[in-house]
Amino acid sequence: MLIRLGYDIEFDVQGSVPIVAMLNVHSSRVGDLREPDFLQIEPRVPFDTYVDSFGNHCVRFVAPPGPLRLWNSTLIEDPGEWDAKDPEAPEIPVGELPTQVLQFLLASRYCEVGLLSNTTVELFGNVPPGWGRVQAICDWVHAKVTFGYNFARSTKTALDVYTERLGVCRDFQHLAVTFCRALNIPARYVTGYLGDIGVPALPCPMDFSAWFEVYLGGRWWTFDARHNAPRKGRVLMAVGRDATDVAITTAFGSARLTKFTVVSDEVVEATAAV
Repeated sequence: MLIRLGYDIEFDVQGSVPIVAMLNVHSSRVGDLREPDFLQIEPRVPFDTYVDSFGNHCVRFVAPPGPLRLWNSTLIEDPGEWDAKDPEAPEIPVGELPTQVLQFLLASRYCEVGLLSNTTVELFGNVPPGWGRVQAICDWVHAKVTFGYNFARSTKTALDVYTERLGVCRDFQHLAVTFCRALNIPARYVTGYLGDIGVPALPCPMDFSAWFEVYLGGRWWTFDARHNAPRKGRVLMAVGRDATDVAITTAFGSARLTKFTVVSDEVVEATAAV
């Protein structure tokens, strides 16, 4: 399956503002690209690229005062398969986890593991360990938290989500990630493209999406507390401890968002005439 990916984002920049953009597909998906994946910056400015400690592709530049446009369009080949499942995948004891996975057990800016530890044990402590326990977490978050773009708040943490029971996709994932970590299940926050491929289209504008991954049975698996149903056509952009690590743009100054458009559509290849 081929998927057309793209975005068109504009800002009104006050003064010269350093910006780090994380808008490319993740390094693990570069081999699937069928067209170049280059961030286009208008006006043209010098930039540097680097790969951070999580394998995320980053572009660093200084935006001049005035209008700023970030855009791109690319094509990626995707297996077109639904999210993989393994109900028998076991939890790995902390003492046997790979060293690089341990950081995804710790509290982070939006995931206050310590503050929700007692609550987590009360809710899920009696659920058998393994895949089913993570699914129980997703079921609970999906059922208890109400989705709405008007509930977005940049400072909202997992504890806030648990208390308010309102949020956007990142809030659902932050709460689920925190519950998992409180049970010693490594969990990392993920952002990427997720179009309405193979499911009824939602009546809201396309956006980048968030989901999360847990480490079970020696590998990472995709879970999504927001949709809580298998999806296909996910295209990974960035992974991290929480939304802090994977922000699509981080501006070190004033940059007011004025336009935001995202595309993630399946491309139906024309059948050759007989």
